[in-house]
Amino acid sequence: MASSQTIRVNLAERSYDILIGSGTLDVFPQFMADRNSSTHVVIITDSNVDDLYADALGDSLTEQGYEVQMMVVDAGEESKSADAAIDLWETMLAEGADRGSVVAAVGGGVVGDLAGFVAATFARGLAFVQVPTTLLAQVDSSVGGKVGINLSEAKNMVGAFWQPMGVLVDVNVLGTLPAKEFAAGMAEVVKYGVIMDLDFFEYLEQNVDGINARDPEVMQKVVERCCQLKAEVVEADEREESGRRAILNYGHTFAHAFEAATEYGQLLHGEAVSMGMVCESRLAERIGLIDAAATERQVKLLEALSLPITPPELDPEEVYRLMWHDKKVADGKINFVLPTKIGETTLTSDVKSRDVLAVLEG
Repeated sequence: MASSQTIRVNLAERSYDILIGSGTLDVFPQFMADRNSSTHVVIITDSNVDDLYADALGDSLTEQGYEVQMMVVDAGEESKSADAAIDLWETMLAEGADRGSVVAAVGGGVVGDLAGFVAATFARGLAFVQVPTTLLAQVDSSVGGKVGINLSEAKNMVGAFWQPMGVLVDVNVLGTLPAKEFAAGMAEVVKYGVIMDLDFFEYLEQNVDGINARDPEVMQKVVERCCQLKAEVVEADEREESGRRAILNYGHTFAHAFEAATEYGQLLHGEAVSMGMVCESRLAERIGLIDAAATERQVKLLEALSLPITPPELDPEEVYRLMWHDKKVADGKINFVLPTKIGETTLTSDVKSRDVLAVLEG
């Protein structure tokens, strides 16, 4: 294994490490053994990742004496559903999983959220680890303990806070990601720069070529910084109670509505987030929080990273209606995370419907 970095997430519920490096999948059995004494592991993965990585990881555990139960769901957002969770619960029960079993989520954000939700709820909670294999999952969804499934008109509406025992990140796996998946992950990366770290945003602007080439050294720095920033936010607001964690939702109020409006089958999550960030920055412009130059700076970076910035043709009234089904609605108001400058945001519900609709109408 090449050089690696460990980031500690210190939480009241459960503290854990994020191990980031090149070739870290090689230490998976030891990673598991260091965190739990169980010898029964349920690996949950999807049809894309099974042959690429999950099957080999299962074999590596079996060689070390583990009993391994492989469970494969269809790739795609449609698997993040109650039906998929029920199938996993039933199969785990039938094949002998119990309170001593450990769940390993091997895959992207859908797998991590679904497997984490299954772990949180089966037998009132099983230990689990995250092995994220997409950029989006490595920099965002695998860290912080948010797990869940979608309803037909609301993303992540059913879920829990369930922290992993650890997160194992191997940047080498990014080399097998389809171009659209890799670009989608970069939307969440850009988000961190906009909401928290001007210097990091500038690093991204200066290293577009290295990012697009998936240079391992550049990508390790990118993933490490995102995980550090995510850890800082989660440590300050583990269960989304103080409002600090809400900044991670930049772009997501619009994005989740776009995803619901397209029935979770047309847009990758990161693509929707990219569009959503541009919309929320333009909304911030309309109400006088930010200047147009800051929005255009985001647009330029997102386009350089091959991300879409304009949503598909949708009924603005329908998109706005779907925003009211989002879990960020509180006290009868929609909460928006809006930038005040690159590196800083504010949380506000003082937004008029006409301004939201004007942004959606372009």
